[in-house]
Amino acid sequence: MSESLTLDVGADPAAAVAAAVRALSNGGVVVLPTETVYGVAALPSCRNAIEEVFRRKGRPPERLVAVLVADDNQARALVEADDRFEHLATAFWPGPLTVVGHRRSGGDDDLFLGDGATERGGATVGVRWPDHDLVRSIAAEVGPIATTSANRTGQPTPDTAAGAAAALGGDLLVLDGGPCTGEPSTVVDLTDHPARVVRRGAITESDLEQAGISVEAAEQR
Repeated sequence: MSESLTLDVGADPAAAVAAAVRALSNGGVVVLPTETVYGVAALPSCRNAIEEVFRRKGRPPERLVAVLVADDNQARALVEADDRFEHLATAFWPGPLTVVGHRRSGGDDDLFLGDGATERGGATVGVRWPDHDLVRSIAAEVGPIATTSANRTGQPTPDTAAGAAAALGGDLLVLDGGPCTGEPSTVVDLTDHPARVVRRGAITESDLEQAGISVEAAEQR
């Protein structure tokens, strides 16, 4: 296993952003911190990079990934924003909420779907505006970033950059932002009525109801 190139985000955030932008733009895969867990990221238009993410994770091809965006306007360029979307964006973004909605017509066909959103088919996409300056800065430069947790499928996500890189096989650009110990984002599918919680996370069903969104709870597994 080759050694990963690790950059300390705290020591030089601008250099970390620039390195990630170069790597992603050149079809690379990057491990990066978020406010929830460490993620492994690639540009959604780069099929080879996406395939590498799946291979490193051992992720089934039917479980596709969501995208992180720089701001709510970048999100609205991807998703048809109805009233429920606007309520959720106002209440919880930036933050640990992934919203699955209908893909805006004329959008990029290479954008990938949100976790669990493929069950009924259709043109959908899962997006999240994270509460993390580094990730937002990268997305502002390269556009939406396909990102999933930096772990082998079925295993816990390491809370350190070194652990995440090792879990994925090394030989990566790794942005070390210190321990990431947050809960994963909650995933809400707005293509259903009522909305459906696909994955429980940091934002609870009660939080969603208080924001005025009727939801069907995620199934216990």
